[in-house]
Amino acid sequence: MRVPLEWLSEHVDLTVVDDPHQLAADLAGIGLEEEDFFGPEVSGPLVVGRVLALEPEEHSNGKTINWCQVDVGEDEPRGIVCGAHNFAAGDLVVAALPGAVLPGDFRIGARTTYGHVSDGMICSLRELGLGEDHDGIIVLTALGLTGEPGDDAAALLGLDRTTLDVNVTPDRGYQLSIRGIAREYAMLKGQAFRDPADRPVAEPTADGFPVDLADDAPIHGVPGCSRFTALIVRDIDPGARTPFWMQRRLLEAGMRPISLAVDVTNYVMLELGQPLHAYDLDLLGERIVVRRARARETLTTLDDVARTLDPEDLLITDESDGDSRIIGLAGVMGGAALEVSATTRNILLEAAHFDEVSIARTARRHRLPSEASRRFERGVDPALGPVAAQRAAELLVELGGGTLDPATTVAGEAPAARTIALPLDLAARKVGVDYSPAEVTGLLEAIGAHVEVSGDTAQVTVPTWRSDLTDPIDLVEEIARAGGYDRIPSVLPQAPGGRGLTAAQRARRRLSNLLAGLGYTEVLTYPFTSEKRSDELLLPADDARRRAVRLANPMADDQPLMRTHLLATLVDAIARNTGRGFKDVAVFEAGMVTLPERAPEPGLRFEPGYHPSADELAAIRDSVPPQPFHYAGVIAGRAELPGTWGAGRAAEAADVIDTVRRMVAACGLGAEVRAARRAPFHPGRCAEFVLADGTVLGHAGELHPKVLENLGLPKRSVAFEIDLDALLGQEDSRDWAGVLSSYPVSRQDVALVVAADTPAAEVARALRDGAGAELETLEVFDVYTGDQVPEGQKSLAFRMTFRAADRTLTADEASALREAATAVAAQRFGAEVRS
Repeated sequence: MRVPLEWLSEHVDLTVVDDPHQLAADLAGIGLEEEDFFGPEVSGPLVVGRVLALEPEEHSNGKTINWCQVDVGEDEPRGIVCGAHNFAAGDLVVAALPGAVLPGDFRIGARTTYGHVSDGMICSLRELGLGEDHDGIIVLTALGLTGEPGDDAAALLGLDRTTLDVNVTPDRGYQLSIRGIAREYAMLKGQAFRDPADRPVAEPTADGFPVDLADDAPIHGVPGCSRFTALIVRDIDPGARTPFWMQRRLLEAGMRPISLAVDVTNYVMLELGQPLHAYDLDLLGERIVVRRARARETLTTLDDVARTLDPEDLLITDESDGDSRIIGLAGVMGGAALEVSATTRNILLEAAHFDEVSIARTARRHRLPSEASRRFERGVDPALGPVAAQRAAELLVELGGGTLDPATTVAGEAPAARTIALPLDLAARKVGVDYSPAEVTGLLEAIGAHVEVSGDTAQVTVPTWRSDLTDPIDLVEEIARAGGYDRIPSVLPQAPGGRGLTAAQRARRRLSNLLAGLGYTEVLTYPFTSEKRSDELLLPADDARRRAVRLANPMADDQPLMRTHLLATLVDAIARNTGRGFKDVAVFEAGMVTLPERAPEPGLRFEPGYHPSADELAAIRDSVPPQPFHYAGVIAGRAELPGTWGAGRAAEAADVIDTVRRMVAACGLGAEVRAARRAPFHPGRCAEFVLADGTVLGHAGELHPKVLENLGLPKRSVAFEIDLDALLGQEDSRDWAGVLSSYPVSRQDVALVVAADTPAAEVARALRDGAGAELETLEVFDVYTGDQVPEGQKSLAFRMTFRAADRTLTADEASALREAATAVAAQRFGAEVRS
């Protein structure tokens, strides 16, 4: 909300503050934070000048300029070249003399142009930042201004004024007006407040323009329009211009002057906070009807956009001979059919009160924010309509020469004022400041409330413009705000002696550091996905990961589902990076997924201020789907980059399988690895990790070629995903009481030929079972298929490291252990030792 301080000073005394920046700081102390500060943009000599003479001169470029002699209050007139032609000798103009600086850092100096030395510039409105009019220069008498040559034109035009832009929070719609800001400042400084709405209004008459409030489908039980005021002003001069003082204030408030009727409605809206609309009475039907839209109805709004309406949209319509015509989206924007034009003489002024929820939904549905909707959706004073309409009508009569019709329409009634019972000691107990009963009463009256004290309780009648005050705690907040936030003591909480990080937090840090050390980069993706993504990942129709929570109000319409696995969104990070030219990418994400076990049911709902019981809180928690914590990673391109050590190596399934092995080992656990078939992985290159209790930890492997094609990812990309919660649910399998052997190791290599479909992990398990306790580590270091092994078979090469706890193993003992191990592999899989 832009607040011209000169306008604000009409209602409060701003002279108590010397520096406008201090005023901004004071307002910030009661919640009106400064957004911007607009100070004077013109410096140097800007004066009133009188044109003594002008000589038109036509030049070779086809342009005619005026060589002017201008009296600027000095001993001699100044010669100034001007290209405008909307003035004559004797007119008062605005002259920027050498040394002046205009908006945009436009510096004025004497310069030679068109064969003359132009000793300054005669200014237009646009050059001074007063509007977009550049068709001619400023003629002061045309703006209703006067002065003498040499007078300060900056002060005359208001260029020395300051405007403050403050941030208004959504629950304080009353602050979107000069009236609201002035009331807040008066409360802050303890001043008397000159209320611009404190004026007499005409009583409604029986012969007023007919208005029907016919909302037959109110949202949440509240009528879309509770009150509708209509006044008629006749015989307005169509040629009447908005006076400069009003244009200036509108510009300072960030609005563009348009025409007298529109400017007056905007001016009153900024002054009082009540949006108004002006209709061309001669084009209006026999009566106005406020109703909801019907199916397939359309409206062309003032921005010349044809809009298809929704049955929830509240409309302003007119009716004649039974025919209904839409003339506006209530509280948002009027229709083009009844727009006030340059020939309009008779105007009907509308000042209505509309429901906040209805207007907010309509404005968002049609992506049509407006100054009116901005105020209505935050709450407009329901008692303000007749006052605002009267104020606008009187301005039209004063400035446009019209006549106010005595017939007055006020349909509907303003809601009764709300009364809240407030314990007088509640503010002190909640805020920590010792507010006396008298101070509580005074602070509440300062915000406009009426207070009656009875014993230890105050009956507080909330002012009509404060729809946000509904409960005693709201009044406590107002007392704290009006009394000054600086009075609230700052007490640092005592940090309790804690247990440090939880086991889960330590595990997350450990695993994230491990992955970063392995070359992965951590990323964050939005947890929203779609059914299309499940199709792209080739998830079967009966896959549990397709059963996702659907959001009622998603951030994006094409991503309405909560993800059930991290790869659904992590692949977007790979696509984004490779699409920007990165050929080798390794990323991981740690986060929660949402796994609904059943169809979502409506949750419990409570009235504001109600504290749920323990059973109700338990029911709320039970209604939330499980959200386990997952880790997932993807490698695209090369796992090892080229360098002096070689040409690098493309990523393969073994890389992500090894990553998961390391993560499991970092938690002191083990997991069985076996072949699996699971989307979105390649059916022959997917490993499944199974924990000791039979729980599936996760999967790793190469992504399916069709998945990579669907997502536009590099070929042979590999990925993994595990459930950290499942991993942390296992007991640590490390033997902390074991004895560390100080004896040397003995290594034995063996190559076994087995069937090509035999998992290497199964063969490794057989070797461990056969070797016994002396087998310390077992590694697969080669897998071979080719001419040297029979067709349909493969060679698996293992490195076996033996160590005894009480002695040095001899070569014969190590060989015997190797042979015992291979015997078990031969028994289980028919493995033969490859020579």
